[in-house]
Amino acid sequence: MTKKRISEYTSYIWIKNELQELDWNTKNPNRNSDGQVYTQQECLDNEQIKKQLVKKKPEYVCKINEDNFYVIEAKGQIEEIDKAFQEACDYATLINKSKLIKAPIVSGVAGNDEDGYIVRSAFLEKGIFKTINYHSKEITSLISPSLCIELIENKSSSIKELEINEKQLLATAEDINEVLHLGSINKDERASVMATLLLSLIDDTKPNYNASATVFVKDVNNRAEEILIQHNKRDFFKHIEIKLPSKEEARKKYKKSLVSTIFKLKKINIKAAMFSGTDVLGKFYEVFLKYGNGAKDIGIVLTPRHVTTFACNILNITHQDVVYDPTCGTGGFLVSAFDYVRSNSSEEQLSEFKKHRIFGIEQQPKVASLAIVNMIFRGDGSNNIIDDNCLSVGLKRLVLNSSTTGEYVKTGENINSKVVSKVLMNPPFALKDKDEKEYKFIQHALDQMIDGGLLFAIIPLSVLTKSGVSKKWRQNQLLKENTVLSVISLPDKLFYPVGVHTCALIVKKGVPHPENQKVFWAKCNEDGYLTKKGKRLKNDSIENHLEQIEDKLKLFILNSNTKINNIPEFQKSEKIDFKDNLLELVPEAYLDQKIPTKEEIMIGIDELVREAAAFIIRSKNENEII
Repeated sequence: MTKKRISEYTSYIWIKNELQELDWNTKNPNRNSDGQVYTQQECLDNEQIKKQLVKKKPEYVCKINEDNFYVIEAKGQIEEIDKAFQEACDYATLINKSKLIKAPIVSGVAGNDEDGYIVRSAFLEKGIFKTINYHSKEITSLISPSLCIELIENKSSSIKELEINEKQLLATAEDINEVLHLGSINKDERASVMATLLLSLIDDTKPNYNASATVFVKDVNNRAEEILIQHNKRDFFKHIEIKLPSKEEARKKYKKSLVSTIFKLKKINIKAAMFSGTDVLGKFYEVFLKYGNGAKDIGIVLTPRHVTTFACNILNITHQDVVYDPTCGTGGFLVSAFDYVRSNSSEEQLSEFKKHRIFGIEQQPKVASLAIVNMIFRGDGSNNIIDDNCLSVGLKRLVLNSSTTGEYVKTGENINSKVVSKVLMNPPFALKDKDEKEYKFIQHALDQMIDGGLLFAIIPLSVLTKSGVSKKWRQNQLLKENTVLSVISLPDKLFYPVGVHTCALIVKKGVPHPENQKVFWAKCNEDGYLTKKGKRLKNDSIENHLEQIEDKLKLFILNSNTKINNIPEFQKSEKIDFKDNLLELVPEAYLDQKIPTKEEIMIGIDELVREAAAFIIRSKNENEII
């Protein structure tokens, strides 16, 4: 059956909307002094452009500045992307013959509202239009004004820094979740479907979007499996393989949602974004797992990126560290450790680190698969991520080709040589199994560590306040075998909507806690994020207490004699009260109270008077009724 011809006119609204989202002023520059976008023949009103194009007119010409322009050409079918791109280059080449103006940036757009859209962009570098990229990964969206300026100033098609709009990222994740819902893809399968699609995109060759559902999904699965084979992780494919429904109509709907998802991922430059400082996959997984039931059933909460970055900084992760997360979930801490080392190491050092010194365990195979995908996209580091119960697995030192690394062994085997120097972890919350209390995960991690190693763990406050077995652990193991360096109360809504009050525990392994050793206590009520409509978004008007303590805490971890200013109800360095019968190791037990101002006292008195008056009135009314 011949496919119906679709005009490129259908793409005009889409392109204009995309340009607006990217902060282009889409008004005609000839009619508005702030305008930046010519639509079709409008560009011929510009004298210099008309001299070069004569009567030719691209779909859009964007004004970057007075003498630089950005050309966009569109076609109505996805398979016409090469044609759209080439015509954009041809228009730009004509403009570039001018001695007064240049068109160094071009984009070809192909597609329609029904099938979706794809974009190819290039920058004129040394006379050749080269693909715009970030860390060699193609930029697959239209180009923003600020990015155009950067490309021109650097005279290079390679972007140095890729800014990720977190609000747009979350909106795209929600949008994709809805698309997968409309495709009748089970909410608990969406994260693994996403993982497979992302793996399939690593290969730069395009799948046949017009193929049947069966052929298309087989191609996607084959691509994903091949990537896992290359990374010695083929066993995980069975956990993320996409499986089509049996009915033909359902298959078509399923396939349509997959294609739409791929185009939405391309729109946010997913492959390039994976190398940015943002944990892009973490954001997507957060949305998908939020709607599914699986995460709730197994106690998974995703650690926010700014917290994992904070942990890596204060522990000063280096390429020489062996980093371990025994409850790694989707890999948030490991991703941050990798990124932190990448920004502070040579290529050779990073290669050694990712191959030999990142270890993670996740009990749920599907979730472990997500962690593996996360690391593969960032340049690997997936070698030593496994699915298992961490409490039944240990890590011992191993030397491979003169490189220090570790290997997994079963708990109970004689581990003569420990290897882990840094632990980053957020064990599952609220597990009912009595054998899997949060402190047991911490103790397991400490058991794998070398003396002097550092542990950062996010745990419920109750682990450090409860009596019974929790107190015995604090008393007989945590403090008798290690030094507590710091405890930080974290914001109440950090894991919203999960209502667990949490803290960060920082421990030095192997040195019994001296009675005169001071601890850095801090209560961080704010982290620079605002909770609005069920989402937590960065907001510059909100204080960030984690940032405020970060530098001092990093110094304190190196030297506990570092002077810490005593700020009531916020921070203090103070010795542990070993005479405390409860042995509560939380900031609330050690921070000083603020001295109320005269105004605060008067407000308090006023409130007490009002409450007393209300109580008397209520009591009188109740007596009258009686």
